[in-house]
Amino acid sequence: MDLSNIKMVVTDMDGTLLNSNHEVSDRFFTLFEALKKRNILFVAASGRQYHSIVDKLQPIKNEIIVIAENGGFAMQGRKEIVATPLPHQTKNEVVELLKSITNIHPVLCGKDSAYILGNSSLFEKKLQEYYSNYQVLDNLSDFDGEILKIAIYHFESSEKYIYPKVSFLEQDLQVKISGANWVDVSSKNANKGFALKKVMEQNNIKPEELLVFGDYNNDLEMLALADYSFAMANAHPNVLKAANYSTSSNDDFGVELVLEKLLASFSKTV
Repeated sequence: MDLSNIKMVVTDMDGTLLNSNHEVSDRFFTLFEALKKRNILFVAASGRQYHSIVDKLQPIKNEIIVIAENGGFAMQGRKEIVATPLPHQTKNEVVELLKSITNIHPVLCGKDSAYILGNSSLFEKKLQEYYSNYQVLDNLSDFDGEILKIAIYHFESSEKYIYPKVSFLEQDLQVKISGANWVDVSSKNANKGFALKKVMEQNNIKPEELLVFGDYNNDLEMLALADYSFAMANAHPNVLKAANYSTSSNDDFGVELVLEKLLASFSKTV
C-alpha cells in the first residue's frame, strides 16, 4: 500500500477519531502538524453539529475543513461549501410522525443551534456531548427557522427501535443510522459523500489522493469516494465490508497508526 500520493485525509469523529471518552488524542494533533507541513488537507466529517466538531478540534479549528450534520453543512475556513436544508413542510411532517414513536428524543439541527423539547433531563445531558449550542422549545412544530436535519435518539438502539419506523421515508429523504443510538433524517442529497465530493472538487482532489476513515453507516458514501478507505476495527459490519482497508479501533489509535504510515511513506520516496 503506497500512501505517498495522498493529498487529503478525511475522518469521521465518534467511533473513529474520538476514543470512547469522546476525546481527540495528543498524538493526533502532533500528526496533524506533520500533515500540514506536507500540505495535506484535513477534513473532519461527522453527524455532529458544526460547533461541536470545532470544539473537539479547537487547537486546529482555523486550519481544517468541517463537514457537519452528516453532510448537511460544510465549511472550509469561513467559506460555506455545502448547505442542504430540509424543507419546512417536510420538517413538520417528520416531527408529526415522530410523535407516534415512543421513547425517542428528536433534535432539530440548524447551522448555529439545535432545538429540543425539554421533557428529559437525562437526554439533555447526553445531548451536550454532541451539541455545543442548543435551545429548549415547547413545541418543535412551531419552529420555523432553517433546519439541516432531524436527529433522533433512542437510549437502547436506533437500529432496532427507530429505523424500522422511519425507513419508509427513504423514498424521498436521506435516512441514516448514524450511530448505535442515532438516526438522522435529512434532504436526499445531505450525506457525507455528497458534501465530500464538493470539497474534493473545490480542492482538486482525486480518489487516489484521498484517505478516508469511518465506522458507521453514515460513512458509507464518503468511503466509496476514496481509493484508500479504512474501516475501524470497531466498525459496523456494513462498513467493514465496504472499506478497502481496515485499521485498529478508535481506542487503539486506528487513525493515528495509518497517519504514521502515511507520513513514513514520504520519507521512503525522498
